[in-house]
Amino acid sequence: MSWGSEPVLFEAVTHPPAGLSARGMRWVAAAALMAATIPALLAVILGAWPVLGFLGGEVLLVLGLMALHRKRSRLAVETVLLTEGRLLLRRTDASGAREEATLDAYWTRLEMEERPGAMPVLRAHARGRSVEIGRFLSAEEKQSLATALDMALRCYRYPRFNNPQLQ
Repeated sequence: MSWGSEPVLFEAVTHPPAGLSARGMRWVAAAALMAATIPALLAVILGAWPVLGFLGGEVLLVLGLMALHRKRSRLAVETVLLTEGRLLLRRTDASGAREEATLDAYWTRLEMEERPGAMPVLRAHARGRSVEIGRFLSAEEKQSLATALDMALRCYRYPRFNNPQLQ
């Protein structure tokens, strides 16, 4: 695959965790309805039937917000491309806002910043510029991405040529 006129040497596409599947959402909806049934029955027995509308509204609000989050999180994506000459980071958040950063591939160095009690941050540095990579990933996934990208950057900086005349 090529990006523009340059061949892609490395590509990583990350998405936020998927969360619940459609089946999982049905289970949560059933659990929320079951949990709202007990107070609804109690309210009817005590004669406070107007409470039923509020209970139903709460269940619909919770399920609607969960469905909205699930739908919007599918839109978020982060792409890291290494081509001959540059490292390109494209990020689209859940609202559709795009962010793009380009670093010189030869000078790019990776750094994993460990933070006590928080998720580590993977950064790419080149010529005074720094970009965070892998915002959606867990610590292990960030380490795996850092290892793979670092290997690709090394292969780019120090290519091995197979010249049969020298053998």
